Amino acid sequence: MLRGLYTSAAGMIAQQRRHDTVTNNISNLNTPGFKQGNAVNRSFPEMLIALTNGQANHPGSLNIGLLNTGVFAEEDLSVYVQGDLQQTRQPFDLALRSHINVPGQAFDGAGKGIDEQGNIVYQPQAFFTIAGADDSARYTRNGNFTVSTAGQLVTEDGYSVVGVNGQPITLFDDVDNVAFPDAIITETGVLLDPRTGQAIRDADGNAKQLLLTRIDQPNRLIREGTGLFRLNEDEADLAQPVAAEDDVTLYQGYLERSNVDPAQALVDMMTALRAYEANQKMVQYYDRSLEKAVNEVGRIG
Repeated sequence: MLRGLYTSAAGMIAQQRRHDTVTNNISNLNTPGFKQGNAVNRSFPEMLIALTNGQANHPGSLNIGLLNTGVFAEEDLSVYVQGDLQQTRQPFDLALRSHINVPGQAFDGAGKGIDEQGNIVYQPQAFFTIAGADDSARYTRNGNFTVSTAGQLVTEDGYSVVGVNGQPITLFDDVDNVAFPDAIITETGVLLDPRTGQAIRDADGNAKQLLLTRIDQPNRLIREGTGLFRLNEDEADLAQPVAAEDDVTLYQGYLERSNVDPAQALVDMMTALRAYEANQKMVQYYDRSLEKAVNEVGRIG
């Protein structure tokens, strides 16, 4: 009886986490570049039940069968499919349209495919590169950038946007000592003088350009909050600069909208709620059964 109680309690915890994931998606419907999360549930490892030396004609153990003891929320997977682009006409609102193809590999609408070995693979995605609080690389699709008092291009939380030279992007020509608060940013991320169309240069005389990073297995990204993702140190090789042949385009004056489907999110939330209630009723049933076993079955009258 206690086994059923534990199984129902595990189901309640799993559905609560699923509900939390869905409500987080709904709360970020209007967050630029937000990527929907999907809670993945997994059953506990099955146990083999056996009858040990229970019958005279079976001197050894007799296998009865497998028993599942519950479920748990294993992980929260992000879906990195492209969100719609919304025009804002703000000069430092930037959006990425990423559709990177892998030769010989097909992907479904969720950006997932099966390779020749039967392994699940995910479509590579492009991200803006950000310098995190510890100066290590972070990645985002939220291009709602602003300009700091120091002339740096930064996120809403003040993190610097990184250029191809690994340094923060500044709206300043370091060779001619001229500021460009109205710089034009091309489809490849190059900063241009709006009056001459010439590239804005860094101290070495090279054109300033945003570092757009290609993540080959985006499912390995770890969500940090505030729209930022990171990779573990031992998986840093999954991040490479976007190449010229990659189908990635930057749009100035646009933002990528959240890819959350609000209708499906509401359905998922109600499903998690109903499953939670069903498990809750089972816990109450076991509680009443235990109460009766203690107070009535064991009574000597």
